[in-house]
Amino acid sequence: MSGFKSKTFLADFFRKHMPTREEMARNRFLKPIAHRFLSPELWRFTRRSVPRGVALGLFAAFIVPIGQIFLAAFLALPARANVPLSALVTFVTNPFTLPFWLYFANQTGRFVLNIDAAMGANAGHLAQDGGALARWLEVGGVTAFGFLVLAVVSAGVGYVASSFIWRFIISRRRSKRLARMEARLDERLGKPGE
Repeated sequence: MSGFKSKTFLADFFRKHMPTREEMARNRFLKPIAHRFLSPELWRFTRRSVPRGVALGLFAAFIVPIGQIFLAAFLALPARANVPLSALVTFVTNPFTLPFWLYFANQTGRFVLNIDAAMGANAGHLAQDGGALARWLEVGGVTAFGFLVLAVVSAGVGYVASSFIWRFIISRRRSKRLARMEARLDERLGKPGE
């Protein structure tokens, strides 16, 4: 499979960077259910498994900051989603992007909860009364809620977007194949007008 070349860069990229079935089956955390990972239906790219894999991978990426690959793999099994794709999508949150996502989750949590408007003038008094621990608990709670919102929203958006992208790719491939077949048929029958 290492010498396999596809017509698209994206397919080659996924094949190169996705873990193989055997690698995931040998993982010590996945050993108890490793036999389930060897099921071929969990490794196929289909119109149903791809959006499910993307959605579950995005959900796991934002809901758990550490070990999200394993959560995505576990969630993909009962959902019959593409396991390697769900594991690959979790890399949207990684050590390099985590500071950005922490800030974005905090701002999302503040926006959704409307903390600043709810606290108003009392925000300064509460921070002084409770001290640093109260402030850190507030920031942590708002950020955790923001990650929950990001997990749910990104999973939904990822599902819909990957469904449309999948349909676009398949319809484009189909139309190219039909055009090639039509061209071959025209060659065999002789082009009209000659």
